Amino acid sequence: MQMEMVNKYLTGKCLIATPQISEGLFARSVIYVCMHGPEGAMGFMINKQLKEFYFSDLISQFNIAREIDISAEPIVLHQGGPLERIRGFVLHSLDYKKVGTLPIDNNFAVSSSIDVLSDIAVGKGPRYNLIALGYSSWSPKQLEQEIIYNRWLVTEPSTELLFKTKDEEKWQQAVDELGFDINRISLFSGRA
Repeated sequence: MQMEMVNKYLTGKCLIATPQISEGLFARSVIYVCMHGPEGAMGFMINKQLKEFYFSDLISQFNIAREIDISAEPIVLHQGGPLERIRGFVLHSLDYKKVGTLPIDNNFAVSSSIDVLSDIAVGKGPRYNLIALGYSSWSPKQLEQEIIYNRWLVTEPSTELLFKTKDEEKWQQAVDELGFDINRISLFSGRA
């Protein structure tokens, strides 16, 4: 099954870090892949919150919202990855579409305009959203090689996993949805 997924492009899928990635930023990470093709791949970690920077800091920095929907739950920001950590992206449900919104599949889209942040701040944004600063990227064939060498497993994303599950529980939730013991994956790969 895993090899079949490597042969198909992974846009709109989630990557789950295996125990082989035991240290650093990607340890126990879940990444939503928003673009994958011959030129490489790009995605956002969906389970690593930023601790030092908040949504209120972000909107005040851009001076984009004068009135904030204070009845809403506080909005956390996520560390999307190690690249361009000051660049923001919003992964969201398809109920929100504006200029600059890029649909990924039939369920999710990505927006990176200031409009989406302003709309979220005043309670008029997408029903479900996740704001990430920075992104993760792979050069051509790099992600495929990492999957072959058991660094990542691939799963289907769901609204529940992306937006409703607590960040600290997303990795385990994604692993549980696979239906097998991830600790039994070999650290070695080979060809028969």
